[in-house]
Amino acid sequence: MATAFRDWPWPIQALFFLGLAVVVIAAGFYIPGLPVATVRTELEAAQQEEKPLEADVASLRVYKQRRAELQSEMDALTKQLATLQTIVPEDKKVDEFIIMIQSAAVSSGVSIRRLKALPIAPKQFYFEVPFEIDCDGPYFAVLDFFSKLGRLSRIINVGDMKLTSAATKTGTTYRMTPGTSVTGVMTVTTFFSKAADAAPPAAPTAAPAKR
Repeated sequence: MATAFRDWPWPIQALFFLGLAVVVIAAGFYIPGLPVATVRTELEAAQQEEKPLEADVASLRVYKQRRAELQSEMDALTKQLATLQTIVPEDKKVDEFIIMIQSAAVSSGVSIRRLKALPIAPKQFYFEVPFEIDCDGPYFAVLDFFSKLGRLSRIINVGDMKLTSAATKTGTTYRMTPGTSVTGVMTVTTFFSKAADAAPPAAPTAAPAKR
């Protein structure tokens, strides 16, 4: 005579329920159409898509490790660019240049009597801004003036220099400071790089009249 399920010993009942649960779960994983099987298929597809993404992330970790190095190089290049823009600015900045020249002259004990702007000379990669300067002062003061011009932040060239004794100069309308022994005329040239500050373009020619 068959024994009812409730009369089975509890360990056998527990094993039965455990086996039934395993069968139900396995059926849910492998029988198509069931929710668990659908989720399992989507999970496998997501894992397959994850593999190339992990490879991309691994390759990007190299750039993450080099970020500090690249940032340091960028900061150094930025400082270098700022230095170059100080030496050869994009704009003429004539007012600042004149103040620099005048400050160097005053600190050296040299008097600038005349400063005349000459035409801008365009070159291949930059523009020259020359000035004709008439100055005088003690001999060693003039030497110190040239030395300070060479230490200015902007690039400055001094050329066409004509120095003479202050005793031979006549016809001046100003009074020279005591100790002045040298007077001269020279061309002081600085540079800038912005093409927009060059001479304005020529006006367009008029179109021929229609007959």
